[in-house]
Amino acid sequence: MNADLKIFITLFLAVFNTTLGVGLVAPLLPLYAHELGAGAFQIGLIFGAFSLTRSIFVPYFGKLSDRKGKKPLITTGLFAYFILSLCFTASGSVEALVAIRLGQGFASAMILPVAQAYVGLITPLGKEGQVMGLFNMSLFAGLSLGPLLGGVVKDWFSIQVSFLCMAALTLLGFFLCLFLLPGENDPDRAATGHQAPAPRYTSLLASPSILCLFIFRTCLTLCIGIAWTFIPFLAGVKLGISSSSIGVIVMVNVLIAGLLQAPMGYLADRVSKVSMVVFGGFLAVFSILYLDSAASFGKLMLANGLFGLAGGISFPAIMALGIIEGRRSGAMGTVMGLLALAHSLGMLLGPLLAGLLIDLFSFSVVSAGGAAVLTAGTLLFLGGALKYGKADRVYRS
Repeated sequence: MNADLKIFITLFLAVFNTTLGVGLVAPLLPLYAHELGAGAFQIGLIFGAFSLTRSIFVPYFGKLSDRKGKKPLITTGLFAYFILSLCFTASGSVEALVAIRLGQGFASAMILPVAQAYVGLITPLGKEGQVMGLFNMSLFAGLSLGPLLGGVVKDWFSIQVSFLCMAALTLLGFFLCLFLLPGENDPDRAATGHQAPAPRYTSLLASPSILCLFIFRTCLTLCIGIAWTFIPFLAGVKLGISSSSIGVIVMVNVLIAGLLQAPMGYLADRVSKVSMVVFGGFLAVFSILYLDSAASFGKLMLANGLFGLAGGISFPAIMALGIIEGRRSGAMGTVMGLLALAHSLGMLLGPLLAGLLIDLFSFSVVSAGGAAVLTAGTLLFLGGALKYGKADRVYRS
């Protein structure tokens, strides 16, 4: 088997298994925390804790992967995530959930961003959207199937079984990478090699094209964080919807986004990536505004489905632009770490601010605020479109 293909398949399966395990549990955590006595802000804190440590460490691990290689970080992160997943079974308080999520954020910083950087290194010139679109299907497939299966497992057994399933799936991902993933210094990976010393993050952010991409990714993920955290809360507590039905609602978002990854990635190599990102951004603005009026199962499905459509259109183009910038700067891991930092910041700020505003005001304030932030981020991204236009022409040839 071709070495690049072996890397792609191994990372694809490892990320799929890991995100499937995460998806099993994530929609259930708000209700589980509520049963333990958590308020809206504390629920936001539980979700934000993950992104806090991920935000702190992902820049370091991204740069470290450029110097030391990617396999050691990925395998270490997967094993740590497995141990922390087991800890959920012994959690019985809000404080314990926050502590575990802090640990998971640390472990996660070594997994997905580094895996994406490794895929970026083996991506052929001019096929950035296609390759990343295919790879992103591993992420979205796991996150779409996970909520549905997690709700069923909880209804049939208990949330403790869901925690054990998450641990088992993560362990499988660890073994896949440990035994099948080549290291970058292996003889058949000599062409990839170790990259030159990576530039500082501050120097990368001085580039308008990278800065506007970073800002947009943060704003978009902030709204995703609001939706992921509080759609299950609103559905379960306010509307009395069952865990299985909540799993379906959450699944429709990532299922739609996942199904679009490959075709939208293919399209991103042939049309303006900027147009795809901007269209997805404004569609997400409409989605979060509509979410405020969604007071039934069907309306929640529609609102979350529109969110999935927005992500499915914009995400492959975002990652393709990230590969272009990583190749140009000679620091693929560092650039992917920067995009992962943007994602983490959004997932940190979204749940925390939303939880605080819900406790003080109402979800309507959260919805309007999220829409305003994403509108500003999309317009700022559009301001850097000229830089991306040049990048598209250079790397499409």
